[in-house]
Amino acid sequence: MKANNNTFSKSLVALGLLSAISGAWAAEVPPGTELAAKQELVRNNGSEPASLDPHKVESDVEANIIGDFFDGLIRVKNDGTIEPHLAAKWDNQDNKVWTFHLRPGLKWSNGEPITAQDVVWSWKRLVDPKTGSPYATYPGTMHIENANDIAEGKKPVDSLGVKALDANTVQVTLDQPTSAFLLMLGHTSMVPVSEAAVEKFGDKWTQPANFVSSGPYKLSQWVVNEKVVGERNKQYWDDAHTVINKVTYLPVTSGTSDINRYKAGEIDITYTVPETLFASLKKSIPDQVHITPYLSTYYYEFNTTKAPFNDPRVRLALNLALDKDIIAEKVLGQGQKPAWLVSQPKIGGIELKPAEYGSWSHDKRIAEAKKLLAEAGFNEKHPLQFNLLYNTSESHQRIAIAASSMWKKNVGVEAKLQNQEWKTMLDTKRTGNYELVRYGWIADYDDAATYLNNFRTGDSQNSSKYSNPAYDEIIAKASQASSQEERARYYQQAEDILAKDVPTIPIYHYVKVQLVKPYVGGYAPSTLGKYLTQDLYIKKH
Repeated sequence: MKANNNTFSKSLVALGLLSAISGAWAAEVPPGTELAAKQELVRNNGSEPASLDPHKVESDVEANIIGDFFDGLIRVKNDGTIEPHLAAKWDNQDNKVWTFHLRPGLKWSNGEPITAQDVVWSWKRLVDPKTGSPYATYPGTMHIENANDIAEGKKPVDSLGVKALDANTVQVTLDQPTSAFLLMLGHTSMVPVSEAAVEKFGDKWTQPANFVSSGPYKLSQWVVNEKVVGERNKQYWDDAHTVINKVTYLPVTSGTSDINRYKAGEIDITYTVPETLFASLKKSIPDQVHITPYLSTYYYEFNTTKAPFNDPRVRLALNLALDKDIIAEKVLGQGQKPAWLVSQPKIGGIELKPAEYGSWSHDKRIAEAKKLLAEAGFNEKHPLQFNLLYNTSESHQRIAIAASSMWKKNVGVEAKLQNQEWKTMLDTKRTGNYELVRYGWIADYDDAATYLNNFRTGDSQNSSKYSNPAYDEIIAKASQASSQEERARYYQQAEDILAKDVPTIPIYHYVKVQLVKPYVGGYAPSTLGKYLTQDLYIKKH
């Protein structure tokens, strides 16, 4: 559900109670559809997952798999409505104390019961600084009581505002009403994990022999750099609505290899479609090329603690010196839009205006960029030089080459290109051992805060180490806004500050482009880019 006015929370409560008696969100096979005898699916997932621990990951690579293996208290449907999952129903008091009632008879994939204590333990583990989760501050943005202080090491983990009233009831206390609370609850990091499995096996609990899941699938194989295989979890509460019996996720990083294996019948759904092959595929197999809206921004993130990128003039100059229209329309050319906002022009029912310089002429932007660089001490005799890091991908490489060429031609800047595998790049980014790094952000929920929170001082996703007290104050006020109009006003102010300080250079806003075999039914990604294997089925072919 998109953010609305201050009647939002009451509407969600009513929705929760109504949804509790509705059918589950799973594969819906149209009447008369002939299903294949073999219900197996192969998805390319783009890279090797960094982990399958929901509290140790931060990207769609891992979330795609975790979304199939784990279930949360609720699930956000493609149309934004909230559907009950592990929780059969919920209610609240004053929009601050939320009580979730678990379905009776829930079981982990090993047959052990899923309890309210599992939820409590999991959320405490998420915020615990010892866990080191990239999403440690996420419960704090949901305003779960004491979550921020715990993540910062100021309060004990046991003070988190969540408790088990009994084996089937979870009570969550917020420090203020949060309009997006239920939307945020649908995030990957909020799924419960098995306390018994983690305590027994430690970091090795994600190995196939030790893995315990709560979703439609369980882990049967994990061959590093080759495949992750999930098989149907017969203990899942909604297994009756699952059709696919086996799902294989491949870590193919090469877009060309992805397409070749798709054409050879080895892959049913590609991770993406390379820009160089897009036009020919649209012509040869147009019904298999799927382009869908996607709340996601591609950007280059600065390490704002390292000179010269601790100088906002240098950061702004590099932003101005890029011709993003060429990158979006010529280098990519699949419907992507040039980005002058960190979040999105339209998100959560509001519209945000890009920076004023986004509407300037190309020549005016270049002139201003040269002026800023000169003020910062860079010129022809003393050119700016730095390393641009990106994770291995033909598309990322093409964009990096284009960007470095623009910087060289337009303002005489030398960008040396470096690439690393996905897991390695994430480690490099986390340790701050970079100058400028490629990254992107897919909305966790349909609200601009999912982007803007990342630039708060001390946020666990703020790897740029950007800090501006005025920005922090605006984000805090936005979280307390009582109306959509007020929230939009604060979000605009936040974007205006980011446009001036430029801790990250937004490059373009994505679309999701994939090849899907005609015999795959139920494929319909959300604007968050999610599609779950449980919603799919294989037609006879």
